[in-house]
Amino acid sequence: MNTETAPAPRDRRDSRWDEHRRARREQLVTATLAAVGRHGAGVGMDEIAAEAGTSKTVVYRHFADRSELYVAVCARVAEQLTRKLREAMGSSDHPRQMVTAAVETYLLFIEADPEVYRFVVGHALVDRPVGLVTDEKDPISNLSDLVGDEVGALVGAALTRAGQDTAAAAPWGHGVIGLVRAAADWWLRADRPMPRAQLAAHLTDLAWTGLRGVVTPGHSTPAPASPMEEA
Repeated sequence: MNTETAPAPRDRRDSRWDEHRRARREQLVTATLAAVGRHGAGVGMDEIAAEAGTSKTVVYRHFADRSELYVAVCARVAEQLTRKLREAMGSSDHPRQMVTAAVETYLLFIEADPEVYRFVVGHALVDRPVGLVTDEKDPISNLSDLVGDEVGALVGAALTRAGQDTAAAAPWGHGVIGLVRAAADWWLRADRPMPRAQLAAHLTDLAWTGLRGVVTPGHSTPAPASPMEEA
C-alpha cells in the first residue's frame, strides 16, 4: 500500500502574494535605474527609496540587503544588453557585419546611459561579495559569458561554412568580447576621447583582422609547429 500523502494544494492567496512580490521587486529595480539616471552611479539607498515613493524599510522587505538589489538591477541590464546584441548579430550572415554589429551595439548601449554602466560594473550598493552568501553569479561576469558564448557560436557557424575546424570558436568568441569590453571601459573612464563610431571602427578592424583568415572560405588554419620545427 502506498502510504505517501499528496502535498496539500497551495492557497491561491499565497500565489497571488508571490506575484505581488515579484511585481514589486521589478518596480523597485525600475526605480533604482531611474535613481541612477537622476543621481549618477553613486546613488544611495535613500535616493532609491525616494524614487520608488517608499521607505528603505519597504525596500529591504523585498530585498534582503543592498547587494541583492544590486544583483537584480544587474540582471535586468544584462538581459537588455544580451537581447540587443543577439538581435544585432542575427541581422546578418556575414561574419564581419556580425562583428561590426556587436561592437557598435555594445558601445551604443554604454553611450546611451553611461551612469547605468558605471553603476553595474562598479559594483555600487554591494556590501558583501556577490555570490558569497547566495548562489547568484556576478551578473556582469555572467553577461560576458553569455555574450562570449553567443559570439563563439556565430564564429563556429562561420568556420563550419568555411570548412574549418570549429575547436577555436569558443575562445575566439570570448576573446572578442573581452577585447571590446576592456576598450569600452577605457573609453568611458577617459571621458570618451574619440567618437563612438570611430572607436567601433578601430575595434572592428582589430577583431576582424584576426578572424578574417579563419572564418572566410579558402583559408585554412595553420597547424601548430612541431617541437622539431621550433628548434
